[in-house]
Amino acid sequence: MEITENDDWIKIDLHIHTLDDPKDIIDYSAHQLLDRARALGFGVLAITLHDTVFDRPEVFAHAAAMGILLIPAAEVRLQGADVIVLNVTAAEVAGLKDFESLRRLRSLRGDSIFTIAPHPFYMFGGSIGNRLLDEIDCFDAIELCHFHKGLLNPNRQAGKVAARFGKPLIATSDAHRLHAFGRHYTSIPRPSELIAENVFAALRSGPLRLTSPSASIVDLTSAVYWIFLAHPFRRRQHQALRASATHSRAQVGLESKSQT
Repeated sequence: MEITENDDWIKIDLHIHTLDDPKDIIDYSAHQLLDRARALGFGVLAITLHDTVFDRPEVFAHAAAMGILLIPAAEVRLQGADVIVLNVTAAEVAGLKDFESLRRLRSLRGDSIFTIAPHPFYMFGGSIGNRLLDEIDCFDAIELCHFHKGLLNPNRQAGKVAARFGKPLIATSDAHRLHAFGRHYTSIPRPSELIAENVFAALRSGPLRLTSPSASIVDLTSAVYWIFLAHPFRRRQHQALRASATHSRAQVGLESKSQT
């Protein structure tokens, strides 16, 4: 990959969620994300919905008009572990059932896709944990998770694994709320052409600049409130509304049949 001679770096975030996510309750849109990304000077983004590729053409067009490369991606859960897969299609993600199918896809696609192990040693969600050592050949990079402060920092173990296997650490926001986007990101030298393959080449070869400040007490309190209280409540509320809507449609269907 050819890099321009001046010291021109671009900010990238490859792990973000929006209200399109089928498994999380998010309160901001992809267009709101793009507006914030432009204001903060980002050049590359990936909206990583759970088990779903974000594929709204008008959002990709909006990003391109802003000069932002939006890479199609998903956060896929394989055998209980989350994996970020970048530059993939919906059909390819639908075919991912386990790590062996991921290996086959990587063999088929080569360097045109990129995989990240998100928050690997955190005790929540689908963190892969020590299994990362067994599946390390499935990953191009390891995430430097945004949620850390002092001794509360499982990224230390992620850093050791990354160094052991020669994998880059990549800082992301894993944003579920709009204000959380923009503080944690990776910077790469701007490639001569801003396309996914050149971004991946820069991530694989370096150099990289990681920006991931330690969480404040306010950040920690807010995150605990969101993870353990607000988000579960909103998910239950959303599920109840969906169940109510399904029941209402079923009732309407039964009434229609009874009138025929």
